[in-house]
Amino acid sequence: MRRPHPRPATAAVVAAALLCSVWSPASATAASLRPARDTVSVRTAGDAAAPSIRFVTIPGAGGTKLAANVVTPGGRDGGRRHPVIVLPTSWSVPQVEYLVQAEKMARAGYVVVSYNTRGFWQSGGKIDVAGPRDVADASKVVDWALRNTPADPRRVGMAGVSYGAGISLLASAFDRRVRAVVAMSGWADLVASIYSGRTQHSQASAILVGSGFVTGRPSAELQRHMRGFFRSELNREAEMIAWARVRSPATHLSRINANGPAIMLGNAWGESLFPPNQYARFYERLTGPKRLELRPGDHATPEATGLLGLPNDVWRNCRRWFDHHLKGADNGIDREDPVRVLPRTGGGYEGYPTWRALTSATRRVPLTGTRRIAADADSGANGGTVFLSGILDQFAKAPPEVTVPLLPRSRAAVWQSPRHADGLRVRGTVKLHTTMTATRESGTVIAHLYDVGPGGGGRLITHAPFTFHGRTPGRASGLDLELFSTAYDVPAGHRLALVVDTADPLYIEHNPPGAGLTFSSPAGNPSYVSIPLRG
Repeated sequence: MRRPHPRPATAAVVAAALLCSVWSPASATAASLRPARDTVSVRTAGDAAAPSIRFVTIPGAGGTKLAANVVTPGGRDGGRRHPVIVLPTSWSVPQVEYLVQAEKMARAGYVVVSYNTRGFWQSGGKIDVAGPRDVADASKVVDWALRNTPADPRRVGMAGVSYGAGISLLASAFDRRVRAVVAMSGWADLVASIYSGRTQHSQASAILVGSGFVTGRPSAELQRHMRGFFRSELNREAEMIAWARVRSPATHLSRINANGPAIMLGNAWGESLFPPNQYARFYERLTGPKRLELRPGDHATPEATGLLGLPNDVWRNCRRWFDHHLKGADNGIDREDPVRVLPRTGGGYEGYPTWRALTSATRRVPLTGTRRIAADADSGANGGTVFLSGILDQFAKAPPEVTVPLLPRSRAAVWQSPRHADGLRVRGTVKLHTTMTATRESGTVIAHLYDVGPGGGGRLITHAPFTFHGRTPGRASGLDLELFSTAYDVPAGHRLALVVDTADPLYIEHNPPGAGLTFSSPAGNPSYVSIPLRG
């Protein structure tokens, strides 16, 4: 297996992400708002009803100090109790991350406590990666809020973006007081997120680990697992997977369902860190009140403008969710279709009663003939660049592109459909079924589905990686792969192209030197790609 080597594009993206984490507006504000004592109070001059802001230190699990801010409604209310929202911060972001939204919530009558997760910035301890200590910290913050603010113990909610989303979901499994959760750009299955298809998501993971070292204090356990992850140490794979499963809300689903919190999930179609498939599977298995929202973008980009105070659908629905489930407001959110999706190619929101209802029919595109490729280099077909490609898709409707006729057939297996006269509304999860024969026992393949225009230009609809180990060289075996879920409209007159190659800058590949792959379609077991459609 060739070891991954630094690429200029990857290095540039990692550097840019680190700069965004460290020098974001929130972190720049942190320097001016850093408390000189354990408690600092702030109130807007000339506005007696303005929310009050306190910067405090909260004792977490084991007495670990957690840097936090508390925003409470202004005015005199005669000892009235308010619903409380707890906001764990995102990975590498200071505790001022949510101040803009916290003030809006406080003006609407909520007590809001936002805290820096352990191991980051001014909080103590080591980074636990949403482990048992982080879950215990969340409960300690709820304890503190109920003792030190006018918070109502019967109306406790949690929310967060990314890292804060995962911790909020996990806390709802272990603390029955949490009655409502809004988890934005988070994960339900950590294994299926950074290790989907048994393939390491190298660019995304490098950004997480790199920013963690810059802004926090990684634990020895985290460092050990990440060394094994990036070095592809197969003998430690089972240990790493067990570590990740403990940190996966899906592992604790029965506890979440027993507690019955109202859960709203939000994610992006182009998520580099936590692909939408794992969120959709988790959503389907929830039994309490639930809502799933999917939009164009990449990790945390759908929510980002709301953190700056700009109009934002995600945060608007977050407040509506809490208003209904913590305040009892009859705002209609419970009467809307619980699955809300915004297609990547334009148009308005679409509502569905279930996740499966996105797909009303499937079309199988046959993959005929035999394709042989060498696993020696990237063909040029890839999933893009972490964050950048998703942002371009979100704001410019510009997904990664290739010129399909120019892809080298020695390195890429390519199949194209006839032109689709009426266009296609792709909704849901594309599935690949084929027969593969490898010349080595290990290898990696990446499947890409493209929308191909009349000139041969292909725009990426979806993709996914798959890595195998322990296969018998020369023996044909089946390959079934789910690509990342999406909502994409293929124009009339365009074709679909499936492209399978063996390398992508987004992932660590496991192809030994000189390896080759053959894809075939036996008569008794034909190969195909299944396209989920909405009529």
